[in-house]
Amino acid sequence: MKKILGMGNALVDMLVQIPNDDLLNEINFPKGSMQLVDIVQSDAVMLKTKNMPVQQLSGGSAGNTVHGIAALGGQTGFIGKVGEDELGDFFHNDLKNAGISSTFIKSKSATGKAIAMITPDSERTFATHLGAAIELSPGDLKPEMFEAYDIFHVEGYLVQNHELLQRAVALAKQAGAKVSIDLASFNVVEDNYEFLWGIVKQYVDILFANEEEAKAFTGEEPEEALGIIAEHVEVAIVKVGKKGAFIQSGSQKVKVEAVGVDAIDTTGAGDLFASGFLFGLLNDWSLEKSGKCGAVMAGKIISKIGGRLSLEEIIDVKNQINTLSS
Repeated sequence: MKKILGMGNALVDMLVQIPNDDLLNEINFPKGSMQLVDIVQSDAVMLKTKNMPVQQLSGGSAGNTVHGIAALGGQTGFIGKVGEDELGDFFHNDLKNAGISSTFIKSKSATGKAIAMITPDSERTFATHLGAAIELSPGDLKPEMFEAYDIFHVEGYLVQNHELLQRAVALAKQAGAKVSIDLASFNVVEDNYEFLWGIVKQYVDILFANEEEAKAFTGEEPEEALGIIAEHVEVAIVKVGKKGAFIQSGSQKVKVEAVGVDAIDTTGAGDLFASGFLFGLLNDWSLEKSGKCGAVMAGKIISKIGGRLSLEEIIDVKNQINTLSS
């Protein structure tokens, strides 16, 4: 079977269920926001939530996507940077237990973590300390890390480090891999617009974007944006939430419907859609079947709190995928 390599910010997700908005008001975090914090602030938030229910997972956008592919039975790898600490060991072991072959560069800084404070209405407010994750540098990457992989998938958050992304996609192409990117955030697209277009035109084969990212990237609404992006990549995907996703390769255009639109928690939906779609490509499935696989994965993850599917949920997903027509 074909293999996929992911690269992204190696962040440990701490999912904390808080009883109400009081803590958010106390630390002055707008509800639903993502705040970048330093290690002191991060530790302070952890201290304030120490007696609340918490779930710990290896995370980050590309990490979530690779995890999803591994759960479906795909052969996967991951590159990231972690600290020489307990959370770094946890991240490594979490991937190892999932059957993911990981290459971690070690840092003296603390492993990055994203504390997601989840209120009873399922709204998430993040306190994110990037830590060691953001220190991943071009010099950390070696050609042999990319060998024997068919697809290289990178999260859009790394677009902010131009030299790192440039070297990563160049090494992936040199190794004969196709390059896949998930645009991650409309503000990242806006802030790195010209550089991103240059990377897409020269290196990218598969591009994922949601409605807002596609608009920021092309200035157009989803279907028009899809056509523009498809002129420059082999496969373009524009996700439109409850309305599903548009997919185009050359002149072939497909629309897939969303699955399970009664969302409890939409965080991770895009990452898991990419898992299903890329798993389909690894298996040489049609665009439609790959898209439906992505929709099934996204539909399952939004029905629960947390970015990871249980064994029972994966079995259910596999059964649904087995019924899909090619």
